[in-house]
Amino acid sequence: MEISALQNARYAYTPRIPACLSCSLEEISLEIGAPAKATADEDELRTLFKHSYGKPIVSCVSGKTGIAKRPFTVGVILSGGQAPGGHNVIAGLYDGLKKGSPDSTLYGFLGGPSGLLENKAVECTGELIDRYRNTGGFDIIGSGRTKIATPEQFAAAFENAKKRGLDAVVIIGGDDSNTNAALLAEYFIERGSSIQVIGCPKTIDGDLKNEYIEASFGFDTAVKTYSELIGNIERDATSAKKYWHFIKLMGRSASHIALECALQTQPNVCLISEEVEAKKLSLSQIVEEICSSIIKRAADKNNFGVVLIPEGLIEFVPEMKKLIKELNDLMADYADELGTITNFIDQVYWLDQHLSYESLDLFKTLPPSIGRQLLADRDPHGNVQVSRIETEKLLIGMVENKLEELKKINAYTGKFNALAHFFGYEGRCAFPSNFDANYCYSLGLTAFILIASGLTGYISSVRNLVAPAEQWIPGGIPLTMMMNMEKRHGSSKPVIKKALVELEGAPFKEFAARRGLWAQETCYQFPGAIQYYGPPEICDQPTKTLKLEHREQS
Repeated sequence: MEISALQNARYAYTPRIPACLSCSLEEISLEIGAPAKATADEDELRTLFKHSYGKPIVSCVSGKTGIAKRPFTVGVILSGGQAPGGHNVIAGLYDGLKKGSPDSTLYGFLGGPSGLLENKAVECTGELIDRYRNTGGFDIIGSGRTKIATPEQFAAAFENAKKRGLDAVVIIGGDDSNTNAALLAEYFIERGSSIQVIGCPKTIDGDLKNEYIEASFGFDTAVKTYSELIGNIERDATSAKKYWHFIKLMGRSASHIALECALQTQPNVCLISEEVEAKKLSLSQIVEEICSSIIKRAADKNNFGVVLIPEGLIEFVPEMKKLIKELNDLMADYADELGTITNFIDQVYWLDQHLSYESLDLFKTLPPSIGRQLLADRDPHGNVQVSRIETEKLLIGMVENKLEELKKINAYTGKFNALAHFFGYEGRCAFPSNFDANYCYSLGLTAFILIASGLTGYISSVRNLVAPAEQWIPGGIPLTMMMNMEKRHGSSKPVIKKALVELEGAPFKEFAARRGLWAQETCYQFPGAIQYYGPPEICDQPTKTLKLEHREQS
Protein backbone atom coordinates (compact mmCIF):
# COMPACT_ATOMS: atom_id res chain seq x y z
CA MET A 1 0.00 0.00 0.00
CA GLU A 2 1.37 3.40 -0.98
CA ILE A 3 1.47 5.92 1.87
CA SER A 4 1.87 9.67 1.94
CA ALA A 5 5.14 11.35 2.83
CA LEU A 6 3.58 12.86 5.96
CA GLN A 7 2.22 9.51 7.11
CA ASN A 8 5.61 7.91 6.62
CA ALA A 9 7.28 10.72 8.57
CA ARG A 10 4.77 10.44 11.41
CA TYR A 11 5.52 6.73 11.83
CA ALA A 12 9.06 7.75 12.72
CA TYR A 13 8.09 10.46 15.22
CA THR A 14 9.30 9.69 18.75
CA PRO A 15 6.82 11.05 21.30
CA ARG A 16 8.20 13.18 24.09
CA ILE A 17 7.35 11.78 27.53
CA PRO A 18 7.65 12.69 31.23
CA ALA A 19 11.21 12.39 32.48
CA CYS A 20 10.39 9.74 35.08
CA LEU A 21 8.88 7.45 32.41
CA SER A 22 12.19 7.54 30.57
CA CYS A 23 13.89 5.83 33.51
CA SER A 24 14.38 2.10 33.78
CA LEU A 25 11.59 0.32 35.66
CA GLU A 26 13.93 -0.17 38.61
CA GLU A 27 14.06 3.62 38.96
CA ILE A 28 10.30 4.33 38.84
CA SER A 29 8.26 4.49 42.04
CA LEU A 30 4.67 5.30 42.92
CA GLU A 31 4.05 8.07 45.41
CA ILE A 32 0.87 7.23 47.35
CA GLY A 33 -1.48 10.08 48.33
CA ALA A 34 -4.42 10.26 50.69
CA PRO A 35 -7.58 8.20 50.12
CA ALA A 36 -9.74 9.90 47.47
CA LYS A 37 -13.38 10.83 47.95
CA ALA A 38 -16.12 11.50 45.43
CA THR A 39 -17.43 15.06 45.29
CA ALA A 40 -21.05 13.90 45.66
CA ASP A 41 -23.17 10.88 46.66
CA GLU A 42 -20.30 9.41 48.68
CA ASP A 43 -22.42 7.05 50.78
CA GLU A 44 -24.17 5.52 47.78
CA LEU A 45 -20.90 5.12 45.88
CA ARG A 46 -19.19 3.54 48.87
CA THR A 47 -22.02 1.00 49.03
CA LEU A 48 -21.89 0.23 45.31
CA PHE A 49 -18.08 0.00 45.20
CA LYS A 50 -17.39 -1.83 48.45
CA HIS A 51 -13.98 -3.06 47.30
CA SER A 52 -12.71 -0.18 45.19
CA TYR A 53 -13.98 3.03 46.78
CA GLY A 54 -11.59 5.26 48.72
CA LYS A 55 -8.34 4.32 47.00
CA PRO A 56 -5.51 6.88 46.99
CA ILE A 57 -4.32 9.12 44.18
CA VAL A 58 -0.89 7.98 42.99
CA SER A 59 1.94 9.74 41.13
CA CYS A 60 4.90 8.27 39.26
CA VAL A 61 8.24 9.56 40.49
CA SER A 62 11.87 8.70 40.05
CA GLY A 63 12.86 6.60 43.02
CA LYS A 64 14.54 3.50 44.33
CA THR A 65 11.51 1.31 44.98
CA GLY A 66 11.20 0.29 41.35
CA ILE A 67 8.55 -1.52 39.34
CA ALA A 68 8.87 -5.28 39.16
CA LYS A 69 9.82 -6.69 35.77
CA ARG A 70 7.73 -9.65 34.69
CA PRO A 71 5.58 -10.78 31.75
CA PHE A 72 2.00 -9.49 31.63
CA THR A 73 -0.91 -10.45 29.42
CA VAL A 74 -3.17 -7.44 28.85
CA GLY A 75 -6.27 -6.78 26.77
CA VAL A 76 -7.03 -3.32 25.41
CA ILE A 77 -10.39 -1.93 24.28
CA LEU A 78 -11.21 1.22 22.28
CA SER A 79 -14.67 2.31 23.37
CA GLY A 80 -16.99 4.96 21.97
CA GLY A 81 -16.34 7.56 19.30
CA GLN A 82 -12.93 8.01 17.72
CA ALA A 83 -10.45 10.57 19.01
CA PRO A 84 -7.01 11.44 17.62
CA GLY A 85 -4.24 9.70 19.56
CA GLY A 86 -5.93 6.43 20.46
CA HIS A 87 -3.33 4.48 18.50
CA ASN A 88 -0.58 6.12 20.55
CA VAL A 89 -2.19 5.05 23.82
CA ILE A 90 -1.99 1.47 22.58
CA ALA A 91 1.58 2.01 21.36
CA GLY A 92 2.63 3.41 24.75
CA LEU A 93 0.95 0.51 26.55
CA TYR A 94 2.64 -2.00 24.22
CA ASP A 95 6.08 -0.42 24.64
CA GLY A 96 5.64 -0.36 28.41
CA LEU A 97 4.71 -4.04 28.49
CA LYS A 98 7.73 -4.98 26.38
CA LYS A 99 9.90 -2.79 28.61
CA GLY A 100 8.70 -4.90 31.53
CA SER A 101 9.35 -8.14 29.66
CA PRO A 102 9.74 -9.19 26.02
CA ASP A 103 7.44 -12.09 26.87
CA SER A 104 4.48 -9.79 27.64
CA THR A 105 1.43 -10.08 25.37
CA LEU A 106 -1.08 -7.41 24.34
CA TYR A 107 -4.44 -8.40 22.88
CA GLY A 108 -6.63 -5.84 21.13
CA PHE A 109 -10.33 -6.66 21.48
CA LEU A 110 -12.06 -6.03 18.17
CA GLY A 111 -14.95 -3.60 17.77
CA GLY A 112 -14.98 -2.18 21.27
CA PRO A 113 -16.38 -3.82 24.43
CA SER A 114 -18.28 -6.35 22.29
CA GLY A 115 -14.88 -7.83 21.43
CA LEU A 116 -14.42 -8.78 25.08
CA LEU A 117 -17.97 -10.11 25.34
CA GLU A 118 -17.50 -12.26 22.24
CA ASN A 119 -13.82 -13.03 22.89
CA LYS A 120 -12.79 -11.61 19.52
CA ALA A 121 -9.25 -10.24 19.65
CA VAL A 122 -6.01 -9.90 17.75
CA GLU A 123 -2.54 -10.04 19.22
CA CYS A 124 -0.86 -6.64 18.94
CA THR A 125 2.58 -7.44 17.58
CA GLY A 126 5.40 -4.97 17.07
CA GLU A 127 4.76 -5.03 13.33
CA LEU A 128 1.09 -4.16 13.82
CA ILE A 129 1.80 -1.39 16.34
CA ASP A 130 4.43 0.19 14.10
CA ARG A 131 1.87 0.58 11.30
CA TYR A 132 -0.28 2.83 13.48
CA ARG A 133 2.10 4.94 15.57
CA ASN A 134 1.23 8.65 15.62
CA THR A 135 -1.73 8.20 13.28
CA GLY A 136 -5.37 9.13 13.71
CA GLY A 137 -8.38 6.87 13.91
CA PHE A 138 -9.21 3.71 15.83
CA ASP A 139 -8.83 1.33 12.91
CA ILE A 140 -6.05 -0.72 14.50
CA ILE A 141 -8.71 -2.75 16.33
CA GLY A 142 -11.91 -0.77 15.79
CA SER A 143 -14.25 0.68 18.36
CA GLY A 144 -17.85 0.26 19.48
CA ARG A 145 -20.49 1.59 21.86
CA THR A 146 -21.62 -1.67 23.47
CA LYS A 147 -22.08 -1.28 27.22
CA ILE A 148 -21.24 -4.07 29.63
CA ALA A 149 -24.39 -3.69 31.69
CA THR A 150 -26.30 -6.93 32.32
CA PRO A 151 -25.27 -9.71 34.73
CA GLU A 152 -24.80 -11.97 31.70
CA GLN A 153 -22.48 -9.46 30.03
CA PHE A 154 -20.35 -9.02 33.16
CA ALA A 155 -20.11 -12.79 33.49
CA ALA A 156 -19.09 -13.15 29.82
CA ALA A 157 -16.44 -10.44 30.20
CA PHE A 158 -15.04 -12.22 33.24
CA GLU A 159 -14.99 -15.66 31.61
CA ASN A 160 -13.35 -14.38 28.42
CA ALA A 161 -10.72 -12.43 30.36
CA LYS A 162 -9.88 -15.65 32.22
CA LYS A 163 -9.79 -17.67 28.99
CA ARG A 164 -7.25 -15.23 27.56
CA GLY A 165 -5.21 -15.44 30.75
CA LEU A 166 -5.40 -11.67 31.17
CA ASP A 167 -3.66 -9.90 34.01
CA ALA A 168 -5.42 -6.65 33.14
CA VAL A 169 -7.91 -4.93 30.84
CA VAL A 170 -7.31 -1.35 29.65
CA ILE A 171 -10.43 0.53 28.54
CA ILE A 172 -9.79 3.63 26.43
CA GLY A 173 -12.93 5.76 26.40
CA GLY A 174 -15.02 8.65 27.66
CA ASP A 175 -17.06 9.12 30.81
CA ASP A 176 -19.52 6.27 30.15
CA SER A 177 -16.75 3.88 29.08
CA ASN A 178 -14.69 4.65 32.17
CA THR A 179 -17.76 4.26 34.37
CA ASN A 180 -18.00 0.80 32.82
CA ALA A 181 -14.32 0.25 33.67
CA ALA A 182 -15.00 1.05 37.34
CA LEU A 183 -17.94 -1.36 37.45
CA LEU A 184 -15.90 -4.07 35.75
CA ALA A 185 -13.03 -3.60 38.23
CA GLU A 186 -15.46 -3.96 41.14
CA TYR A 187 -17.02 -7.06 39.57
CA PHE A 188 -13.64 -8.77 39.17
CA ILE A 189 -12.66 -8.02 42.78
CA GLU A 190 -16.01 -9.36 44.06
CA ARG A 191 -15.26 -12.66 42.37
CA GLY A 192 -11.86 -12.92 43.96
CA SER A 193 -10.06 -12.26 40.69
CA SER A 194 -6.74 -10.46 40.40
CA ILE A 195 -7.55 -9.21 36.88
CA GLN A 196 -7.00 -5.45 36.94
CA VAL A 197 -8.94 -2.76 35.06
CA ILE A 198 -7.39 0.58 34.05
CA GLY A 199 -9.08 3.39 32.12
CA CYS A 200 -7.72 6.12 29.82
CA PRO A 201 -9.48 9.50 29.34
CA LYS A 202 -10.70 9.89 25.76
CA THR A 203 -13.21 12.30 24.21
CA ILE A 204 -12.81 15.15 21.78
CA ASP A 205 -15.69 16.93 23.55
CA GLY A 206 -13.33 17.77 26.41
CA ASP A 207 -15.92 16.98 29.11
CA LEU A 208 -13.91 14.25 30.85
CA LYS A 209 -11.62 16.33 33.03
CA ASN A 210 -11.04 17.54 36.55
CA GLU A 211 -8.17 18.69 38.74
CA TYR A 212 -6.18 15.54 37.95
CA ILE A 213 -7.40 14.80 34.42
CA GLU A 214 -6.46 18.14 32.90
CA ALA A 215 -7.55 17.19 29.38
CA SER A 216 -9.15 14.28 27.60
CA PHE A 217 -7.08 13.15 24.67
CA GLY A 218 -8.19 14.08 21.16
CA PHE A 219 -9.56 17.46 22.23
CA ASP A 220 -6.37 19.28 21.29
CA THR A 221 -6.27 17.86 17.76
CA ALA A 222 -10.01 18.21 17.16
CA VAL A 223 -10.22 21.89 18.13
CA LYS A 224 -7.14 22.71 16.08
CA THR A 225 -8.66 20.90 13.09
CA TYR A 226 -12.00 22.70 13.47
CA SER A 227 -10.27 26.04 14.05
CA GLU A 228 -8.37 25.65 10.80
CA LEU A 229 -11.67 25.06 8.97
CA ILE A 230 -13.36 27.98 10.74
CA GLY A 231 -10.41 30.21 9.90
CA ASN A 232 -10.69 29.16 6.25
CA ILE A 233 -14.38 30.07 6.27
CA GLU A 234 -13.62 33.40 7.95
CA ARG A 235 -11.09 34.16 5.22
CA ASP A 236 -13.68 33.25 2.60
CA ALA A 237 -16.27 35.43 4.33
CA THR A 238 -13.96 38.45 4.29
CA SER A 239 -13.23 37.78 0.62
CA ALA A 240 -16.80 37.26 -0.66
CA LYS A 241 -18.38 39.67 1.88
CA LYS A 242 -21.89 38.29 1.30
CA TYR A 243 -22.51 35.28 3.56
CA TRP A 244 -23.21 34.63 7.21
CA HIS A 245 -21.84 31.20 8.08
CA PHE A 246 -23.61 29.27 10.85
CA ILE A 247 -21.23 26.53 12.03
CA LYS A 248 -22.35 23.76 14.38
CA LEU A 249 -19.53 22.05 16.27
CA MET A 250 -19.25 18.75 18.13
CA GLY A 251 -20.06 18.86 21.83
CA ARG A 252 -23.39 17.54 23.02
CA SER A 253 -23.08 17.88 26.77
CA ALA A 254 -20.48 20.65 26.99
CA SER A 255 -19.36 23.63 24.90
CA HIS A 256 -15.60 23.22 25.38
CA ILE A 257 -15.01 22.78 21.65
CA ALA A 258 -17.03 25.85 20.68
CA LEU A 259 -15.33 27.94 23.37
CA GLU A 260 -11.80 26.89 22.40
CA CYS A 261 -12.53 27.43 18.69
CA ALA A 262 -13.88 30.89 19.51
CA LEU A 263 -10.70 31.75 21.43
CA GLN A 264 -8.64 30.59 18.46
CA THR A 265 -10.65 32.20 15.63
CA GLN A 266 -12.60 35.14 17.16
CA PRO A 267 -15.96 34.73 15.33
CA ASN A 268 -18.70 37.35 15.47
CA VAL A 269 -20.97 35.19 17.63
CA CYS A 270 -20.31 32.06 19.65
CA LEU A 271 -23.11 30.53 21.68
CA ILE A 272 -22.18 28.70 24.88
CA SER A 273 -24.80 26.17 25.97
CA GLU A 274 -23.97 26.45 29.66
CA GLU A 275 -24.51 30.23 29.58
CA VAL A 276 -27.80 29.82 27.72
CA GLU A 277 -29.01 27.48 30.46
CA ALA A 278 -27.71 29.65 33.32
CA LYS A 279 -29.42 32.77 31.91
CA LYS A 280 -32.54 30.78 30.95
CA LEU A 281 -32.44 32.19 27.43
CA SER A 282 -35.26 31.32 25.06
CA LEU A 283 -34.83 30.56 21.38
CA SER A 284 -36.15 34.03 20.55
CA GLN A 285 -33.57 35.66 22.86
CA ILE A 286 -30.76 33.68 21.20
CA VAL A 287 -32.02 34.85 17.82
CA GLU A 288 -32.07 38.44 19.07
CA GLU A 289 -28.42 38.13 20.13
CA ILE A 290 -27.42 36.91 16.68
CA CYS A 291 -29.52 39.58 14.97
CA SER A 292 -27.89 42.26 17.10
CA SER A 293 -24.51 41.39 15.62
CA ILE A 294 -25.94 41.18 12.09
CA ILE A 295 -27.54 44.62 12.40
CA LYS A 296 -24.40 46.26 13.85
CA ARG A 297 -22.23 44.81 11.11
CA ALA A 298 -24.72 45.72 8.39
CA ALA A 299 -24.55 49.34 9.56
CA ASP A 300 -20.83 49.20 8.75
CA LYS A 301 -21.59 47.62 5.34
CA ASN A 302 -20.36 44.23 6.58
CA ASN A 303 -23.13 41.87 5.47
CA PHE A 304 -21.15 38.80 6.40
CA GLY A 305 -20.11 37.00 9.55
CA VAL A 306 -19.52 33.75 11.41
CA VAL A 307 -21.63 32.15 14.16
CA LEU A 308 -20.43 29.13 16.18
CA ILE A 309 -23.06 26.82 17.67
CA PRO A 310 -22.42 23.90 20.08
CA GLU A 311 -23.97 20.64 18.95
CA GLY A 312 -25.95 20.27 22.17
CA LEU A 313 -27.27 23.85 22.36
CA ILE A 314 -30.88 22.89 21.84
CA GLU A 315 -30.92 20.79 25.03
CA PHE A 316 -29.71 23.74 27.12
CA VAL A 317 -32.50 26.12 26.06
CA PRO A 318 -34.90 25.74 29.02
CA GLU A 319 -38.06 25.55 26.91
CA MET A 320 -36.43 23.06 24.52
CA LYS A 321 -34.91 21.08 27.39
CA LYS A 322 -38.38 20.67 28.88
CA LEU A 323 -39.80 19.57 25.53
CA ILE A 324 -36.97 17.08 24.89
CA LYS A 325 -37.31 15.61 28.40
CA GLU A 326 -41.03 15.09 27.90
CA LEU A 327 -40.39 13.49 24.50
CA ASN A 328 -37.68 11.21 25.92
CA ASP A 329 -39.97 10.09 28.74
CA LEU A 330 -42.92 9.54 26.42
CA MET A 331 -40.84 7.57 23.93
CA ALA A 332 -39.53 5.40 26.75
CA ASP A 333 -42.92 4.83 28.39
CA TYR A 334 -44.92 4.38 25.17
CA ALA A 335 -42.27 2.87 22.91
CA ASP A 336 -44.50 0.10 21.52
CA GLU A 337 -47.47 2.38 20.91
CA LEU A 338 -45.38 5.08 19.24
CA GLY A 339 -43.60 2.48 17.14
CA THR A 340 -46.85 1.81 15.27
CA ILE A 341 -47.30 5.51 14.34
CA THR A 342 -45.09 6.34 11.37
CA ASN A 343 -46.86 9.33 9.80
CA PHE A 344 -45.61 12.67 11.17
CA ILE A 345 -49.08 14.27 11.23
CA ASP A 346 -50.40 11.30 13.21
CA GLN A 347 -47.41 11.59 15.58
CA VAL A 348 -48.26 15.25 16.20
CA TYR A 349 -51.87 14.30 16.87
CA TRP A 350 -50.68 11.69 19.39
CA LEU A 351 -48.44 14.28 21.07
CA ASP A 352 -51.46 16.58 21.28
CA GLN A 353 -52.86 14.15 23.84
CA HIS A 354 -49.67 13.63 25.85
CA LEU A 355 -47.40 16.70 25.88
CA SER A 356 -47.85 19.56 28.30
CA TYR A 357 -49.51 22.67 26.85
CA GLU A 358 -46.26 24.68 26.84
CA SER A 359 -44.22 21.94 25.18
CA LEU A 360 -46.90 21.20 22.61
CA ASP A 361 -47.16 24.88 21.70
CA LEU A 362 -43.37 25.07 21.23
CA PHE A 363 -43.26 21.83 19.21
CA LYS A 364 -45.86 23.19 16.77
CA THR A 365 -43.81 26.36 16.17
CA LEU A 366 -40.77 24.36 15.04
CA PRO A 367 -40.22 23.58 11.35
CA PRO A 368 -41.53 20.08 10.50
CA SER A 369 -37.99 18.96 9.66
CA ILE A 370 -36.86 19.75 13.22
CA GLY A 371 -39.97 18.10 14.66
CA ARG A 372 -39.19 14.90 12.76
CA GLN A 373 -35.60 14.96 14.02
CA LEU A 374 -36.84 15.29 17.62
CA LEU A 375 -38.97 12.17 17.14
CA ALA A 376 -36.22 10.11 15.49
CA ASP A 377 -34.67 7.00 17.06
CA ARG A 378 -33.02 7.51 20.45
CA ASP A 379 -29.39 6.87 21.38
CA PRO A 380 -28.37 3.91 23.60
CA HIS A 381 -29.19 6.00 26.71
CA GLY A 382 -32.73 6.70 25.52
CA ASN A 383 -32.04 10.34 24.66
CA VAL A 384 -32.69 12.32 21.50
CA GLN A 385 -29.74 12.13 19.08
CA VAL A 386 -28.81 15.79 19.20
CA SER A 387 -26.27 15.58 16.37
CA ARG A 388 -29.17 14.83 14.00
CA ILE A 389 -31.00 18.03 14.92
CA GLU A 390 -29.99 20.72 12.47
CA THR A 391 -29.83 23.52 15.04
CA GLU A 392 -27.79 25.67 12.66
CA LYS A 393 -30.60 25.57 10.07
CA LEU A 394 -33.25 26.17 12.73
CA LEU A 395 -31.44 29.33 13.83
CA ILE A 396 -30.91 30.51 10.25
CA GLY A 397 -34.64 30.22 9.59
CA MET A 398 -35.57 32.05 12.80
CA VAL A 399 -33.00 34.78 12.13
CA GLU A 400 -34.35 35.27 8.61
CA ASN A 401 -37.88 35.65 9.96
CA LYS A 402 -36.77 38.12 12.63
CA LEU A 403 -34.84 40.25 10.14
CA GLU A 404 -37.84 40.34 7.81
CA GLU A 405 -39.92 41.68 10.69
CA LEU A 406 -37.31 44.33 11.42
CA LYS A 407 -37.18 45.36 7.76
CA LYS A 408 -40.89 46.16 7.85
CA ILE A 409 -40.25 48.81 10.52
CA ASN A 410 -36.99 50.00 8.94
CA ALA A 411 -34.94 48.67 11.85
CA TYR A 412 -32.74 46.67 9.48
CA THR A 413 -31.70 47.54 5.93
CA GLY A 414 -28.86 45.09 5.31
CA LYS A 415 -28.66 41.88 3.30
CA PHE A 416 -28.70 38.44 4.90
CA ASN A 417 -27.60 35.31 3.09
CA ALA A 418 -26.68 32.35 5.26
CA LEU A 419 -24.86 29.05 4.81
CA ALA A 420 -24.96 26.12 7.26
CA HIS A 421 -22.07 23.85 8.24
CA PHE A 422 -21.55 21.03 10.73
CA PHE A 423 -18.01 20.10 11.72
CA GLY A 424 -17.94 16.76 13.49
CA TYR A 425 -16.35 13.76 11.86
CA GLU A 426 -13.72 16.03 10.30
CA GLY A 427 -11.93 16.25 13.64
CA ARG A 428 -12.30 12.77 15.12
CA CYS A 429 -9.62 10.90 13.17
CA ALA A 430 -7.10 13.56 12.16
CA PHE A 431 -3.38 12.97 12.52
CA PRO A 432 -2.86 13.72 16.23
CA SER A 433 -1.12 16.98 17.01
CA ASN A 434 2.30 16.69 18.65
CA PHE A 435 0.56 17.46 21.94
CA ASP A 436 -1.90 14.58 21.57
CA ALA A 437 0.77 12.23 20.18
CA ASN A 438 2.94 12.90 23.25
CA TYR A 439 0.05 12.93 25.72
CA CYS A 440 -1.52 9.70 24.47
CA TYR A 441 1.75 7.80 24.39
CA SER A 442 2.38 8.95 27.98
CA LEU A 443 -1.10 7.82 29.02
CA GLY A 444 -0.39 4.36 27.59
CA LEU A 445 2.98 4.09 29.36
CA THR A 446 1.36 5.26 32.59
CA ALA A 447 -1.40 2.65 32.25
CA PHE A 448 1.33 -0.01 32.13
CA ILE A 449 2.98 1.41 35.28
CA LEU A 450 -0.37 1.22 37.09
CA ILE A 451 -0.81 -2.39 35.98
CA ALA A 452 2.74 -3.34 36.95
CA SER A 453 2.10 -1.76 40.36
CA GLY A 454 -0.91 -4.00 40.95
CA LEU A 455 -3.59 -1.26 40.83
CA THR A 456 -7.14 -1.62 39.58
CA GLY A 457 -10.12 0.71 39.24
CA TYR A 458 -7.86 3.62 38.21
CA ILE A 459 -7.72 5.97 35.25
CA SER A 460 -4.35 6.89 33.76
CA SER A 461 -3.51 10.51 34.49
CA VAL A 462 -0.85 12.89 33.17
CA ARG A 463 -0.74 16.40 34.70
CA ASN A 464 1.13 19.71 34.33
CA LEU A 465 0.28 19.66 30.63
CA VAL A 466 1.17 23.30 29.91
CA ALA A 467 4.82 22.54 30.64
CA PRO A 468 7.17 20.73 28.23
CA ALA A 469 6.39 17.01 28.09
CA GLU A 470 9.48 16.14 30.11
CA GLN A 471 7.94 17.99 33.07
CA TRP A 472 4.55 16.29 32.91
CA ILE A 473 3.46 14.33 36.01
CA PRO A 474 2.09 10.83 35.31
CA GLY A 475 -0.02 8.91 37.81
CA GLY A 476 -3.40 7.36 38.49
CA ILE A 477 -6.78 8.55 39.79
CA PRO A 478 -9.37 6.23 41.37
CA LEU A 479 -12.29 6.11 38.98
CA THR A 480 -14.81 6.26 41.82
CA MET A 481 -13.65 9.72 42.94
CA MET A 482 -14.86 11.11 39.58
CA MET A 483 -18.38 9.74 39.98
CA ASN A 484 -21.80 10.83 41.13
CA MET A 485 -25.25 9.28 40.92
CA GLU A 486 -27.56 10.23 38.05
CA LYS A 487 -30.98 9.08 36.91
CA ARG A 488 -30.68 6.93 33.79
CA HIS A 489 -33.64 5.03 32.31
CA GLY A 490 -35.69 5.75 35.41
CA SER A 491 -33.20 4.51 38.00
CA SER A 492 -30.19 5.93 39.82
CA LYS A 493 -26.86 4.91 38.29
CA PRO A 494 -23.22 5.66 39.10
CA VAL A 495 -21.64 7.73 36.34
CA ILE A 496 -18.54 9.85 35.88
CA LYS A 497 -19.73 13.43 36.09
CA LYS A 498 -19.31 15.41 32.88
CA ALA A 499 -17.21 18.56 33.17
CA LEU A 500 -19.12 21.47 31.66
CA VAL A 501 -17.83 24.93 30.76
CA GLU A 502 -17.45 26.90 33.99
CA LEU A 503 -18.87 30.38 33.56
CA GLU A 504 -16.60 31.62 36.36
CA GLY A 505 -13.56 29.94 34.81
CA ALA A 506 -10.75 31.80 33.09
CA PRO A 507 -11.43 30.52 29.52
CA PHE A 508 -15.05 31.70 29.51
CA LYS A 509 -14.17 35.01 31.18
CA GLU A 510 -11.53 35.66 28.52
CA PHE A 511 -14.11 34.97 25.82
CA ALA A 512 -16.83 37.05 27.49
CA ALA A 513 -14.51 40.05 27.84
CA ARG A 514 -13.80 40.13 24.11
CA ARG A 515 -16.97 38.96 22.35
CA GLY A 516 -18.57 42.40 22.38
CA LEU A 517 -15.85 43.69 20.06
CA TRP A 518 -16.00 40.58 17.87
CA ALA A 519 -19.77 40.99 17.43
CA GLN A 520 -19.30 44.23 15.49
CA GLU A 521 -15.73 44.31 14.24
CA THR A 522 -14.03 41.83 11.91
CA CYS A 523 -11.39 40.42 14.26
CA TYR A 524 -10.94 37.00 12.71
CA GLN A 525 -7.83 34.95 13.35
CA PHE A 526 -6.61 32.23 11.01
CA PRO A 527 -4.84 29.40 12.91
CA GLY A 528 -3.98 27.43 9.78
CA ALA A 529 -3.21 23.74 9.58
CA ILE A 530 -1.72 21.75 12.48
CA GLN A 531 2.07 21.94 12.31
CA TYR A 532 4.22 18.91 13.19
CA TYR A 533 7.74 20.15 12.52
CA GLY A 534 9.34 23.38 13.62
CA PRO A 535 9.71 25.53 16.77
CA PRO A 536 7.87 24.24 19.89
CA GLU A 537 5.88 27.48 20.14
CA ILE A 538 4.31 26.55 16.81
CA CYS A 539 4.18 22.75 16.98
CA ASP A 540 3.83 21.69 20.60
CA GLN A 541 1.50 24.24 22.16
CA PRO A 542 -1.53 23.09 24.19
CA THR A 543 -4.94 24.69 23.76
CA LYS A 544 -5.76 28.22 24.89
CA THR A 545 -8.25 26.67 27.32
CA LEU A 546 -5.54 24.65 29.04
CA LYS A 547 -3.22 27.66 29.27
CA LEU A 548 -5.92 29.90 30.74
CA GLU A 549 -6.97 27.25 33.28
CA HIS A 550 -3.38 26.80 34.46
CA ARG A 551 -2.85 30.56 34.66
CA GLU A 552 -6.00 30.79 36.80
CA GLN A 553 -4.76 28.08 39.19
CA SER A 554 -1.19 29.38 39.53
